[in-house]
Amino acid sequence: MTTTLITGATRGLGLETARALSALGHTVYLGSRDAARGERAARQTGGHVLPLDVTDEASLHAATALLHEREDHLDVLVNNAGIPGPFTEATELTGDDLRTVYDTNVFGVVRTTRAFLPLLRAAANPVVVNVSSGLGSLTAVGDPEARAKAVPDWMPGLAYASSKAALNMVTAQYAHALPGFRINAVDPGYTATDFNGRTGHRTVEQGARIIVRMACAGPEGPTGSYLADHGRLPW
Repeated sequence: MTTTLITGATRGLGLETARALSALGHTVYLGSRDAARGERAARQTGGHVLPLDVTDEASLHAATALLHEREDHLDVLVNNAGIPGPFTEATELTGDDLRTVYDTNVFGVVRTTRAFLPLLRAAANPVVVNVSSGLGSLTAVGDPEARAKAVPDWMPGLAYASSKAALNMVTAQYAHALPGFRINAVDPGYTATDFNGRTGHRTVEQGARIIVRMACAGPEGPTGSYLADHGRLPW
């Protein structure tokens, strides 16, 4: 049976991904900073709560130890935990704003991936899915035509958008460093969740599709790619 860990799995895209992968037969561990919320999400999805805070090294150390007690490998890691930060004009952003967003959206992915590498290496076909955004496309930001195709809902957000651009590079570098893995960045699109005040035009079921698809990638699947439902996105 496929063993999968999803960070930020108690609501929105993380919760829907947990539900969908559980339905496909995965043994799903839901990373959660809040134990009570994690237990509710586990009951909803048929998964198992794993206390985990991607900004806290001690929490990650405890989470890896606990998962190792229960499983001898990890097939799939979905780095979904993220925060939006302030959607404000670039001239109003502070360094502290940027640091806070990067601590979860970029550094948190690096911490988590590093922490679970030993269990991932023990899997026959290890997969890492990094939940990015079309807002992280440098091509789209610099080209109005490409932006209209890749990021139809572009909005100001230096911290969030740049954190996702950084996450895309992190994804590409990990894919080069770990050729036996399938490691990809995915864009769920503008999905209606608490994350954006439910202003998105896509449902969580639609948004989670690309995450689920890449979580199920086989040995011949892509790696080092930036993907949405409709195919590859411009970096």
